[in-house]
Amino acid sequence: MTLIKSISGIRGTIGGQVGENLTPIDAVKFAAAYGVWLKQQRQKEKHKVVVGRDARISGKMIQNLVMNTLVGLGIDVVDVGLSTTPTVEVAVPLEHADGGIILTASHNPKQWNALKLLNEKGEFIDAVEGGKILDIAESDAMHFADVDSLGRITKNKAYIDLHIIEVLDLDLVNVKAIEEERFKVVVDGVNSTGGIAIPLLLERLGVEVIKLYCEPNGHFPHNPEPLKEHLTDLSDAVKKHNADFGIVVDPDVDRLAFMDENGDMFGEEYTLVACADYVLSRTPGNTVSNMSSTRALRDVTEKHGGMYEASAVGEVNVVNLMKKNNVVIGGEGNGGIIYPDSHYGRDALVGVALFLSLLADKKMSVSALRKTYPSYFMGKKKIELTPGLDVDGILKSIEERYKNEQLTTIDGVKIDFSESWVHLRKSNTEPIIRIYTEAKSQEEADTLGDKFIAEIGAISNG
Repeated sequence: MTLIKSISGIRGTIGGQVGENLTPIDAVKFAAAYGVWLKQQRQKEKHKVVVGRDARISGKMIQNLVMNTLVGLGIDVVDVGLSTTPTVEVAVPLEHADGGIILTASHNPKQWNALKLLNEKGEFIDAVEGGKILDIAESDAMHFADVDSLGRITKNKAYIDLHIIEVLDLDLVNVKAIEEERFKVVVDGVNSTGGIAIPLLLERLGVEVIKLYCEPNGHFPHNPEPLKEHLTDLSDAVKKHNADFGIVVDPDVDRLAFMDENGDMFGEEYTLVACADYVLSRTPGNTVSNMSSTRALRDVTEKHGGMYEASAVGEVNVVNLMKKNNVVIGGEGNGGIIYPDSHYGRDALVGVALFLSLLADKKMSVSALRKTYPSYFMGKKKIELTPGLDVDGILKSIEERYKNEQLTTIDGVKIDFSESWVHLRKSNTEPIIRIYTEAKSQEEADTLGDKFIAEIGAISNG
């Protein structure tokens, strides 16, 4: 089964069997359920939803199905076309819309697509409201509009530009200082909408841009997850062009990673660490990231006199804890920057602007900047789920084995050792168990991950 219904939306592979994959019928069913939920939530005469998509091959098909389903419910649609996840999030309140849908499967390969669902604030709906939508979808309790009450679709292609203007207007984005540095940057847009938005932003900041895979045709030139092993072409281009650094985003532009001037990864985990360091140096306060993120954020936050706390994985969980703790910046260690002065959503455009402001302030190379932060090494491994594998039972067994260690069980099982940690959890976005580890060396992190893979194997076979 490759249809996943979770806190991260309705996600599946294109084609195949209804109810098991993201088929046209499933796209219509879940779009209709969302529309019905929206009308129940906000009882008024007329409703409006913003819809945008990344550049996936299936995007146009799924978008047309989703938009026309909403029209059939009597809901007006603002079609922002090729866009980014954070751009749609920004567009919802600007349009005074009742919600938004982003058609993207984030970092998943090209055969995947998904419906990411937003509320009237342009923020992801939580698990409780998501559960209501799933219940509506399963009950078929949907009432469509008559012919005189159908919704209308209007197109608005201005929102990437409007989003960029909002980013440039942020108080901590030092446009003048960035322009004076005359940076040269290589951008890997993975042939999706990051190839539109990121170069436009950089050009507005006076940065010389070298484009790599910036044609938004949905044919991803490499695995779209922004990890070191997928980015050899970016590394080569940074060195060839003698660039100051490289930028890579995922297909919907909510994850951001940097590469230093030597073609080496800055570290996806350190995107948030660096941006937080800059924000905290000017607006002291608290931070939040999820449980699978580096300890370095905690260290940097405490250095600036703030308090750090970890949430369960999932953007909505991070956002909820950020609001509760009144934080100045937060996000996820996968390169997701959430900056409340902009909006409560992961935003690579905001991350790029904050990072450039930090570099312009520090006047040092990206490799030198990386050395100023605590050095931790992370391992990210996974186990494919097979039918009959009792994930909850396995995690319970691990919890029992390590009951004398520092345990956190709000999201899978996290075990904090004195010099390292491991976090085991079922993925929200893929049919896998994720095994994240962190230690003082890469070898230790990888060894710790392998140890727990072996333990899980022994438990499941035992």
